[in-house]
Amino acid sequence: MANKQVLVYKGFERFWHWMQAAFIMFLAFTGFEIHGAYSFLGFENAVRYHNITAYMLIGLVIFAIFWHLTTGEYRQYLPTFKNIMAQLDFYLFGIFRNAPHPTKKTLLSKLNPLQRLTYFFLKIVLIPATILSGLVYLFYRYPSRNAIDAINIGSLKPVAIVHTAGAILLVTFLVGHLYLITTGTTVTSNLKAMLTGYEELEEEEVVEKDGEKP
Repeated sequence: MANKQVLVYKGFERFWHWMQAAFIMFLAFTGFEIHGAYSFLGFENAVRYHNITAYMLIGLVIFAIFWHLTTGEYRQYLPTFKNIMAQLDFYLFGIFRNAPHPTKKTLLSKLNPLQRLTYFFLKIVLIPATILSGLVYLFYRYPSRNAIDAINIGSLKPVAIVHTAGAILLVTFLVGHLYLITTGTTVTSNLKAMLTGYEELEEEEVVEKDGEKP
């Protein structure tokens, strides 16, 4: 079956992907400095840059939600358990014996079952929990015009634990993501696809959203 270069990842998808990764890495870098893991920018600068980047990430997330809903691309992340065990076996064992991928990428299904579950958890649970806990941490005693605390909680410890745990899980995901980048048809094919948007698909898999071949 012949292969064809197809635009799989649209311009905004690539922009959103790389900007989100950059924001998360910088937030982790400044966040761990705030926690005293090292000193590079200085505590005050680390706090300031951390907060600015957090607002930029929130803006990106809001715009990404709007884009996914209006384009219907949110369907790519709806979980499915079909072939999930085969996909897990591929990542754990099959990849080391050059076994074929158990699921094939198409324009209507860009993610395998494990990716769907992972990204669904990332977007619905992990990123929102990390952002919301960060906002609570920032505004937990923010004075209103009437000098009454807008958000007043007894202790920041649970919030700090949630926020730090979320940061650690996000960094863990990024490390794992770097490995999974190399599991495409070639070591660099996934990276190239996210840079250019184009990827080689079998012609029978290149299906337009109306169900007809181009």
